[in-house]
Amino acid sequence: MIGDESYPINFISKIIDADLASGKYKSIHTRFPPEPNGYLHIGHAKSICLNFGIAQAYQGECNMRFDDTNPIKENIEFVDSIKYDVKWLGFKWSGNIHYSSDYFDQFFNYAIELINKGLAYVDELSIEDIRNYRGTLTQPGRNSPYRDRSINENLVLFQKMREGRILEGKACLRAKINMSSNFMVLRDPVLYRIKFSKHYRTGNKWCIYPMYDFSHCISDAIEGITHSLCTLEFQDNRRLYDWILENITISSHPRQYEFSRLNLEYFVMSKRKLNMLVTDQIVTGWNDPRMFTISGLRRRGYSAASIRKFCLCIGVTKQDNLVEMASLESCIRNELNEHAPRAMAVLDPLKLIIENLPIGYEKIISMANHPQKEAMGRREVPFSREVWINRADFREKDHKQYKRLILGKKVRLRNAYVIRAERVVKDIEGNITCIYCTCDINNLYQDLIDNHTIKGVIHWVSVHHGLPAQFHLYDRLFNIRNLSSIDNLLKAVNPNSLIIKKGFVEPSLLNAIAMSPYQFEREGYFCVDSVYSQPSQLVFNRIVNLRDIWKNIFN
Repeated sequence: MIGDESYPINFISKIIDADLASGKYKSIHTRFPPEPNGYLHIGHAKSICLNFGIAQAYQGECNMRFDDTNPIKENIEFVDSIKYDVKWLGFKWSGNIHYSSDYFDQFFNYAIELINKGLAYVDELSIEDIRNYRGTLTQPGRNSPYRDRSINENLVLFQKMREGRILEGKACLRAKINMSSNFMVLRDPVLYRIKFSKHYRTGNKWCIYPMYDFSHCISDAIEGITHSLCTLEFQDNRRLYDWILENITISSHPRQYEFSRLNLEYFVMSKRKLNMLVTDQIVTGWNDPRMFTISGLRRRGYSAASIRKFCLCIGVTKQDNLVEMASLESCIRNELNEHAPRAMAVLDPLKLIIENLPIGYEKIISMANHPQKEAMGRREVPFSREVWINRADFREKDHKQYKRLILGKKVRLRNAYVIRAERVVKDIEGNITCIYCTCDINNLYQDLIDNHTIKGVIHWVSVHHGLPAQFHLYDRLFNIRNLSSIDNLLKAVNPNSLIIKKGFVEPSLLNAIAMSPYQFEREGYFCVDSVYSQPSQLVFNRIVNLRDIWKNIFN
């Protein structure tokens, strides 16, 4: 597929193997057809990896096509973001980008052909009446009173729609199929509707726009797509897909195949609902790191390789299931453990003073950027008499499971001295403000003190050299595992999905590149935020914890 990744066998690849072996096709041609009405999310990544991955595996082609048939919700911002996301994931489309709007004239002509064949008619029922006439899953629909209009009358009315001489909502073009069909999608579906809205590409040229089911199959046929891959909710729509292509004059007839969409714990896979989160300001935008949009994941620090790996691991089947968040997190965690350089950060600082070092004492300590990878080099970190440590790394009273700094006990500062906590200073509310310690001056870097192994090791940042930083600790945006049955999504929002802490990082991170990952010892994997961070105030996003600490929190 890409690099060392290999494309797995699944039911779609078996279909393709059979089609190639039988000579049905000599080459494979797929497409990725997003609607430019929002940013892509992790569910789209699965479709991207499938469609582009199939094309790569079989040395075929994959088109990039924007299904831009709804001018009200579409704009160039979404187009640009989608193109960037696909490229960032590591894929390249075949030839030029395609747009459904490229084919508006052809769609119109095919609609005329259906009218001339007596297979489409202009209906003047209201939207509500159309819904009522359609019937239910157990009751057949009823024919519209406008269904038996003459071909000439339908042609005249459709032209009036085209010219803007009929008001929006007062007429539509419907296919004439079967109002008693067991499949709702075949009960005279709407093919065209009136929308007096400016299109971001065609301007005001059109005031009628094709429905997705009409435009999509024709676009596939025009582009010579062999295997039209979509998610299971379009399974019944395949009947309409085939009906349209069988009743218009077009040489190509692609086949549609459905696979299960990605359903991920604690997240929604609906651009409409994601847009609600943005417009209601539950999040800061489509690229908010709590949003599992591709841009949000990228800003949070996820790599393209980890997302591709996740999509390969979950596989392609026809069975819907709810994928555990841990599956996604493990993909990025495994990659970061291997490749992320190490650094020290203190998220909840508490000052520690080593009394038996002289005032103004400083020492440069060489540290490995990765404990198992010498090739990643080393960095120089300044050490001083006063350092910051994490507040959670000190207790006044002993506890047998606690292996960090305890009053009267020893612990090692990472790659530096072994220290002993001697006394503390507290404020008027009883909060510790400073710890006074002594160190074993002759044992810098040494592990053995007084023939006893010092087991506890804590990290630190020099008070005089540390850089102030904000740390954005991201949790799951929702606190309900399966959101499919939730009526009011806002009630499921996790109020602690973002916690901001202020602390310090070692000075080597002054020029850290945005979105480049680091492992902050014992804190997790972080990257510099691409929006808020600046040299005078670094902002780090937590990508993922060092281990899965959420496994049982919400269960």
